Amino acid sequence: MKYIAFSIALFTFMVGPAAISYADGDITKGKRVFNKCKACHMVSKQQNRIGPHLVGIFGRKAGSVKGFRYSKAMKDSGVVWNQVTLSAYFANPRKFIKGNRMAFAGLRKQKDREDLIAYLKQATAK
Repeated sequence: MKYIAFSIALFTFMVGPAAISYADGDITKGKRVFNKCKACHMVSKQQNRIGPHLVGIFGRKAGSVKGFRYSKAMKDSGVVWNQVTLSAYFANPRKFIKGNRMAFAGLRKQKDREDLIAYLKQATAK
């Protein structure tokens, strides 16, 4: 747990000042990237599937959607979802939060992550 919190703080410190501009992400392309996610996640309804819904994800503590059964690693991670943490998670979910159960391998291309985050900001707003 301490290692994860330290890693997030270090990542935020290193990347924060040179923050990736997710405002530059393409929402339309992000919606296409989300096609890889939509079998497991909902963005328009607070309804869980194989994965938790993503409504209101920005600013939400990882592992906190009621009614979804998370791994202990996810619940104990201390992660709060924002542009930086989502990008790192989308790049390699199993590495970012070791022991989580998400089967998705990740998005290697930074542009895909930027586009997905731009889409999620728009699609998941409460």
